[in-house]
Amino acid sequence: MKAFDLSQLDFAKSPDGLLPAIVQDATTRVVLMQGYVNREAVEQTLATKKVTFFSRSKGRLWTKGETSENYLHLVSMAADCDRDSLLIQANPSGPTCHTGDDTCWGEANQGEFLSHLERTIQNRRDNPSEKSYTSQLLARGINKVAQKVGEEAVELVIEAKDDDRDLFLGEAADLMYHYIVLLAAKGYTLDDVREVLRSRHS
Repeated sequence: MKAFDLSQLDFAKSPDGLLPAIVQDATTRVVLMQGYVNREAVEQTLATKKVTFFSRSKGRLWTKGETSENYLHLVSMAADCDRDSLLIQANPSGPTCHTGDDTCWGEANQGEFLSHLERTIQNRRDNPSEKSYTSQLLARGINKVAQKVGEEAVELVIEAKDDDRDLFLGEAADLMYHYIVLLAAKGYTLDDVREVLRSRHS
C-alpha cells in the first residue's frame, strides 16, 4: 500500500476533530459505508490495516468487525481536495452493515456485472463443484476451453449475417462467457486485457 501522510487531512476544519470517511470495496468499487474518523482512528487503521472509526455513540475508537469479525481490511486511503474527508478502499471479510446487508444502503456488493461474473468463474476454478458447468469445462483442460471459444465465435459470426436480435445477443453472451473462462484457465483477468487495450490507446 502506498504510504498515507496524515498531514493530507485537516482535522482542525471540524470542531470535534472528526472527518467523514467513505469506505469502498477495493475490488468491486461498491460504496460500503460511511463513518467518522479522528487522527487516532486513522493512525490505528494504518497500524493494524483494519479500518477503524471514532464512534460518536460509543464515544471511543471502534474497529469495524470487532464484534462480528466482518473486518474491513485496508487497501488504500486518499484525502479529498479540501483535506476534510477520506476515501478508504478496503477488502471486506463479510457483510459490512450491522443489519447483515453487504452495504449500509442495502445494495448487493457485486459491482459491475462482468467483474462479478469473472470472480464467479474464478471461484469455480479454485473451488470446483461437480454441479458447475464452468468447473466441468475447466476440468477438461485448456484445449477444450479454447475449442469452445472457437465454436462460440463461429456461431456469433453466423448469427451476425442475419437480423435476429435475440439469437445474435445470445451468441455474443455465450462467446463472452467462454472467453472469460479461457482467461481464467490461462491465469489471466479482464484487467490484464484492459491494460493491453489502454497501452494501445493514444
